[in-house]
Amino acid sequence: MNLLDAKLGTDYIISDIRTDDEELDAFLFSLGCYSGEKITVISRTKSNCVVSIKDARYSIDSRLASAITIKN
Repeated sequence: MNLLDAKLGTDYIISDIRTDDEELDAFLFSLGCYSGEKITVISRTKSNCVVSIKDARYSIDSRLASAITIKN
């Protein structure tokens, strides 16, 4: 399951991030978005998701949201 499938307001654990871009991986890591970290989808539109990671909120596009796999 990825972030696009997540229920709003529910805490999940990031299980994997599947991108082919090392810069993007490093950027996400600097935000605290890495395997094993807790993530919550706050809101979602067709083009982006607002997520909470480590008490901070970030807006990510749907393409990136689909690359972040999660588990309960």
